[in-house]
Amino acid sequence: MLTRRFIKMIETRADKVAKLWLKEVRQSKYTPTYHHFPEELLFERAMAVYERLGYWLSPETQQEEIRHFYMNLGQSRFQEGFRLEEVLMALILLKRYLWLEVLSEGLTQTNLELYQALELNNQVVLYFDRAIYYTTQGYMEALEAARAVNQ
Repeated sequence: MLTRRFIKMIETRADKVAKLWLKEVRQSKYTPTYHHFPEELLFERAMAVYERLGYWLSPETQQEEIRHFYMNLGQSRFQEGFRLEEVLMALILLKRYLWLEVLSEGLTQTNLELYQALELNNQVVLYFDRAIYYTTQGYMEALEAARAVNQ
C-alpha cells in the first residue's frame, strides 16, 4: 500500500526531486566535476535513476539488471573524468533528496504506515547500497583497464 504510494510519488515528482539534486550537486564542494558538466545531461541521469527506482524496488526485478546498470555507470563516469568519491556522493545525494521529498509528503500518519515506511526505507537503502557497490566495482574495473593500457 505505502510502497505503491511511494512509487506513484516518485513517478509524479521525479523531475522536482531531480532538480533539487541537480542544484546541490552543481554547488557542493564534494562534487566539483559536476559543476562543469552539462546541466541537462546531469538532469537526465538523475531522472534515469528515479524513473527506474520503482521498477527496481519490485520483487520481480533481477539483481543482475541493477548490477549491469551501475557497473556501466561507474565505467562511464571514470571515462568522463569524474573522481570516484564524487560519483558516490552524487548517488548519496540522489537518495537524500528522494527521502526529503518522501518526508515532506507526510506519508506516515499511522503506526502501520510508519512501520511500512521503515520497511520501504530499508529497501531503498539496500538499493542505493548496491548502486554504490556496483558503481565502485565498474569504476575500478575501468581504472584497472586504463592502467593496463598505459603500462
